[in-house]
Amino acid sequence: MSVLDPYTRQLAALEARGRARRLQARAGLDFSSNDYLGLASDPAIAAAISDAITRGVPVGAGGSRLLRGNAPEHDALEFQAASFFGAEAALFVANGFAANLAILSTLPRPGDLIVADELAHASMHDGIRQSKARAVFVAHNDAQAFEDAIAGWRSTGGTGRPWIIAETLYSMDGDCAPVDALAAIARRHDGFLLFDEAHATGVYSADGRGLAAHLEGAENLLTLHTCGKGLGVEGALVCGAKALIDTLVNKARPFIFSTAPSPLMAVAVGAALERIAGAEGDHLRAELHSRIDAAALHICQPLGLPRPASQILPVILGDDRRTMHIAAACQNASFDVRGVRPPTVPAGTSRLRLSLTLNITTNDIAALAHILVPLIQSRTEAAA
Repeated sequence: MSVLDPYTRQLAALEARGRARRLQARAGLDFSSNDYLGLASDPAIAAAISDAITRGVPVGAGGSRLLRGNAPEHDALEFQAASFFGAEAALFVANGFAANLAILSTLPRPGDLIVADELAHASMHDGIRQSKARAVFVAHNDAQAFEDAIAGWRSTGGTGRPWIIAETLYSMDGDCAPVDALAAIARRHDGFLLFDEAHATGVYSADGRGLAAHLEGAENLLTLHTCGKGLGVEGALVCGAKALIDTLVNKARPFIFSTAPSPLMAVAVGAALERIAGAEGDHLRAELHSRIDAAALHICQPLGLPRPASQILPVILGDDRRTMHIAAACQNASFDVRGVRPPTVPAGTSRLRLSLTLNITTNDIAALAHILVPLIQSRTEAAA
């Protein structure tokens, strides 16, 4: 018997269920990335990095932010981000997963109650597991369920603060949270809000500041703006009251014990914030909405699906193997479409996650539909 036997058996079981995962090189037209505005290859951002290198900005941070890893570029970005998003303070961290882990393992206190949407990101689930507060998960996008959970907790003697946890735009379903209703609940119960704006940053509201932009500046609000999606680069920005940001600096283990992000990436994020603002940003967002319109026409209408609620279009097929078979057929036709299976999504909801970005044209969407729609319709008819 080998010490590796438990792992090989586990992998074989995943293979038998059609759920084994493998790294796959990018190829074909981009229908799977989160580079919504096409900024990952943006010349202006590349030029900002090149200029920083010329000025002697180092590639590596060399340590944690609390040691020698705190570069002037980090401080400058945080000042810029706080101003841009309308928050009192901001904190730049390595990625969104680390940010949610830091926030939720640090800020909710013993005696508090975390009420989270059941479809909240895995990083939120992991942060909640490490929290000292009690936690409950409620039905997706059901504001009344949040209200009822808090009221029930109060009725049994809960005296702390409730924390309402949600994504503003959900990465697998492409639907939006009832942001204003959740904010009203937090106000009624003297609670906190954590809104993960990962998939909304750059794409929605004035200057691309996200779906909760109109709430920024409230002392009970934390927003997370990841930088590797609409901004096209890397890292994450936590925005909120200075007291909360300073608490993360002093108490959050994922922040304290991590090497700081590259100062060059801080420069890149700053350049990306400039790109999504103003008329240029408005043009990018208008172009993205033309892709959404094309997907509604060429993909959703023939399949009887509702119009996409956002730039994320889930085509739910249910069966794991069927999902991966159709994804492979699209890839063989040079369309980079990826299948998503449990546990990333709930059992029985395996899907094609079509990501609409400025890396593709409206003609590309029509061409994908020419391949995809008959594949789905033929298999649906065969199953019937």
